[in-house]
Amino acid sequence: MRKPTFRRRGLVAAASLAVVAAAAVGGSAAASTSVEPTSTPVPISTPDGRLMSYVVNARIATPGQTRLVEKAVEAAGGVVVQSWPQIGVVIAHSKVSTFRSDVVARGGNAVESVGATRTVEVTEGTPESAGAAWGRGASDWKKGAKKDWNGDVESDPSPAATTDPRESEQWDMTMIKADQAHQITDGSRSVLVGVLDSGIDADHPDLVANLDTADSVNCTDAGRPSTTGWQPTTSDHGTHVAGTIAAARNGVGIVGVAPNVRLASVKVVNDAGFIYPEYAVCGFVEAGLKHMDVTNNSYYVDPFEFYCEDQPDQYAAKEAVRRAVTWSTKQGVVHAAAAGNSAKDLANKSSFTDTGSPDDGTPVTRTLNSGCEDIPTELDGVVTVSSMQRFPAGTMDSRLSSFSNRGLGKIDVAAPGSSILSTVVANNGYGLKSGTSMASPHVAGVLALMKSVHPSWTPAQMIEKLREQADDKACGTTTGGPSCVGPVEDNSFFGEGVVDALDAVS
Repeated sequence: MRKPTFRRRGLVAAASLAVVAAAAVGGSAAASTSVEPTSTPVPISTPDGRLMSYVVNARIATPGQTRLVEKAVEAAGGVVVQSWPQIGVVIAHSKVSTFRSDVVARGGNAVESVGATRTVEVTEGTPESAGAAWGRGASDWKKGAKKDWNGDVESDPSPAATTDPRESEQWDMTMIKADQAHQITDGSRSVLVGVLDSGIDADHPDLVANLDTADSVNCTDAGRPSTTGWQPTTSDHGTHVAGTIAAARNGVGIVGVAPNVRLASVKVVNDAGFIYPEYAVCGFVEAGLKHMDVTNNSYYVDPFEFYCEDQPDQYAAKEAVRRAVTWSTKQGVVHAAAAGNSAKDLANKSSFTDTGSPDDGTPVTRTLNSGCEDIPTELDGVVTVSSMQRFPAGTMDSRLSSFSNRGLGKIDVAAPGSSILSTVVANNGYGLKSGTSMASPHVAGVLALMKSVHPSWTPAQMIEKLREQADDKACGTTTGGPSCVGPVEDNSFFGEGVVDALDAVS
């Protein structure tokens, strides 16, 4: 996942939902009727004169309600940076210390929640065009039929017989049976995978043929979508992820899980390495607007590793991302996400503390509860992927990677994530990276192959089949490590098992 391998699923406990009504105003702990302890409060200071970013959620996601929220933002001394009427979310900037309470007072019943999206001042500044246009307006957010690649309907070529020079080093492809799947198909050009990450190197010889520049987008300009700036600047993380998904079969370098599908770079990581909520919201909505088929999400949303329902600022940000994920899923996009690299049991939040959040300011040692979730991976409808390593070395046996998060009922499937060879920016070359960030793109690639042979399947159908087809993997013996619980069919380490590319196309 993120920093440096992006360390970083699940229904919210019913009791935690009691805080929603009280979560409209950010900055102080909301009351909770849960029998669980409240999570440790993390107040976000917003003094006058400091330019801060906020998410304001409309009570009803309609263009009309979103307009009312925009007016409330302006009346409270804020600037509308981006509106997403599809989901009733407005991104705003303000230098007014009381903005959160003021926007609720001005918006009345139109405002469901409001919260600061970071603990530090906005560094990208308020875009000059903010407020001049209504983002993706009401007339543009219901698009027509999905366009064909290059405007034409084409038949997909049979898999090439060539073997790329470093394909023999890709033990990970053998482990998930991608090499066998490629004897049936390399994937369809009609399938588009969005890589929500730090950008994709447009010049890499293993990626250039599959990179769809027209559908690539940069979301790091305060959460506003831009057709420029989507290439990597300070990180090759997205380029490595992209290679695992769809490095081309071209006689060069390596081969991805789905080497004939298209890739879109959806840049959600800024130059400092942060993925703020407004960036993630933009990424998911753009994936829906551009009718992507699959997204890969190898990150957690900053600045909190876990967003707690009983903390107003965190609730509002989490709600905005949740709406974006839900809406894009309804548009036909299926999402894969890394489980996280903190070696934590996501099913037992009260068993550990979070000591690294907020990560853009001064971290606080936090007590968590079941209403605290790693997003987007713990959101409903997202495929959560744990990481495996080869063990013993040089074999096709495996165990849970030492860094991987786990959790009974939290992990969907597992995939290789330790010492994965893929594309990097430097010298248009190749390198090894480890993390659940490297496991998730294997699953995104398998989903892309599945969509290639079953183009009519919905995200729900794809997730169901992905879980059914996974190869059962028992917990195995652990010595001095975390405990694995659950049966071979669905356990806390590997979920339903190891993702199976061959079954996905058979």
